[in-house]
Amino acid sequence: MKKKLIVLNTTIMLGLGSAFAIPSVKAESITDIQSQRTGIQSDISEAEQVIQQLKKEQSKMNAQIAQIESAMKENDQKIKDTKQEIKDTEKDIESLKKEIKALEERIAKREEVLKERALSFQESGGDVEYLEVVLGSKSFGEFVNRVGAVATIVEADQQILSEQEADKADLEKKQATVEKKLQSLKDMEVELKGMQSQIEDQKAETVNMKAKIEKKESETEALKQSLENKDAGLEAQIASIRENIKKEEERKASEKADLDRAAEEVNSSNASSEGSSSSSNEESSSSSSEESSSSSKGEASAKSSSKAESSSNSSKNSSAAKPAASKTETSSKPSSANTGSAITAGYKYIGNSTYKFGGGRTASDIANGLFDCSGFVAWAYKQAGVNLPASTDALKGAGRQVSSSQKQPGDLVFFNTYKTDGHVGIYVGGGKFIGSQSSTGVAIANMDSGYWASKFNGRVVRVN
Repeated sequence: MKKKLIVLNTTIMLGLGSAFAIPSVKAESITDIQSQRTGIQSDISEAEQVIQQLKKEQSKMNAQIAQIESAMKENDQKIKDTKQEIKDTEKDIESLKKEIKALEERIAKREEVLKERALSFQESGGDVEYLEVVLGSKSFGEFVNRVGAVATIVEADQQILSEQEADKADLEKKQATVEKKLQSLKDMEVELKGMQSQIEDQKAETVNMKAKIEKKESETEALKQSLENKDAGLEAQIASIRENIKKEEERKASEKADLDRAAEEVNSSNASSEGSSSSSNEESSSSSSEESSSSSKGEASAKSSSKAESSSNSSKNSSAAKPAASKTETSSKPSSANTGSAITAGYKYIGNSTYKFGGGRTASDIANGLFDCSGFVAWAYKQAGVNLPASTDALKGAGRQVSSSQKQPGDLVFFNTYKTDGHVGIYVGGGKFIGSQSSTGVAIANMDSGYWASKFNGRVVRVN
């Protein structure tokens, strides 16, 4: 019987030890998984920040594309208007050609009459037989013209000569004016078409950048989704482990209850069959066994608690030792003290202006922030008390040319766009310049990379 009790007590102790050990091991697994989740959730947070930044960049690109499309639309309208002006001018030229032809005919007839009169003077020794001049006509129309011409000569010889010269001068003046206007319109059409090509290039580059941002955003979204799926999987794993622990604890509790009932049955049976002395000894032995079991249980619990605490501390130390990711953004903006009044004057128009061909030369344009590249440069320097011409060709001679490697804030920088030196801006330092761009209006652009780097021709002019 004693052997039976010993066996039962040993079984109870082993069962209790197992009940405490298994949850401890699973608790360590939960801690490890939770630590993994913490790292994944941190990555998810970083991915969300990247996505938000990409969305901002995409929104900025959309606004820039809209502005470029607006500039293209306005430029298209300008080209259409110019073409219409060219057609109207060509019509004026055709009309003028008819006038010129009629004027030339009048001049020729006058010259003919004057020649005939001069011959009559010579043949008559100075006396004029006007009737001979008139009757020498070959047709009625010529007769009428000659009568008119003779009458004019009779009334005022000098007047007809004056009119002849005046008609010739008027003819030359009209012809020169119309030809100059036509040439000016054709030059404007060429320049507008070149500018439209430049704007289209900038749009293509912006659309390409937007596509790259969208691709990066899509990849980041996919990464975020993958991390969230992994986090959800770990969360489900933790829930499964906790459920298993709960079931294991319930099973061990049931086993313990069964063992306790068996021990009570044995004790009860032993008490009824043996004497009081033997019963006393067995109770003493049973008490000793229970104390031993209790002591063993306490040690197992203490070991499990110590191990769990050690694992928890290890996880915390590991988490604390992991450095937090940090991002530092730096941006450089030229000091107004270095760039001068011409540059600082233009800052108020950044994001608050529109490119206009021929703009910046009237008070209305300036008040509404309407500039072209050379008009903006001339206006900006005027704010600094320096008068500059408002054309790119003239600005090339507005100072002395210096090496590109020696450019300083305030220098004029030139770009080959639709033509050589087709665009100009003011260098602000740090590889950037401020100018009125056809796609953005007044803005600071990077000339060390991207579109403007490929267009910079190396011309740098330092204003005297």
